[in-house]
Amino acid sequence: MKVSLIPMDIVWGDPRRNIAQAELLIRQAGASDLYVLPEMWATGFATKPEGIVEDEERSEALKWMRDFAAANQAAVSGSLAVRISDGTYRNRHYFVTPGDVVFYDKHHLFTYGHEDRYFTAGHHAVIAQWQGMRFLLQTCYDLRFPVFSRYGVAGEYDAIIYVANWPASRRTAWDTLIRARAIENQCYVVAVNRVGSDPVTHYDGGSAIVNPLGNTAAGLTAELSLEELELMRDRFRVLDDRDQLKL
Repeated sequence: MKVSLIPMDIVWGDPRRNIAQAELLIRQAGASDLYVLPEMWATGFATKPEGIVEDEERSEALKWMRDFAAANQAAVSGSLAVRISDGTYRNRHYFVTPGDVVFYDKHHLFTYGHEDRYFTAGHHAVIAQWQGMRFLLQTCYDLRFPVFSRYGVAGEYDAIIYVANWPASRRTAWDTLIRARAIENQCYVVAVNRVGSDPVTHYDGGSAIVNPLGNTAAGLTAELSLEELELMRDRFRVLDDRDQLKL
């Protein structure tokens, strides 16, 4: 499967301009089976949602994801800040394929930035499937909590997708942890972080596709091989000896 990461310099609170930017960057990336956008890619990291967050049922950004997937016969993943029908706000990570939408609500809300004051956390791990591969959906701060993403606890999967607004000041943690998650779970990690600045901080990217050995692809587009993954897991059976925990 060919995967392309789409790091963006997100325009604050402007879904239409961010949709246009996503389209441009995707065209520049070329044909892929899966495109991955950052956390809250349509608005920026809006911890105070009033006046910025879209209603899910009327979200232009979500409609664009659906339309893009259908028109290009590809999958697109990324999180949006939305208000759902019960009135709560969610940092909702969507995995959209032609004709289908799977979503995961961010479990570890970023209390340091007061995300927990306005948003409601999800409580369940979610795995999306596309072209025979299984993707565990995760969002930004989740990266710091390995038990929640542990293979066999969160479910059986082939790759983890992390979408993020991860500040430059904590870049070393980002670089270290995306590799750790790949190595300890013997899986691919597909990690996309925004670039640029918002009203609070600066972001310097670090988006990467990491293989189960902790090695990163040369660019922002790479092939994920299910056959190679299964061979690696079979030859070096680390997962057989993992702790058998339950959430």
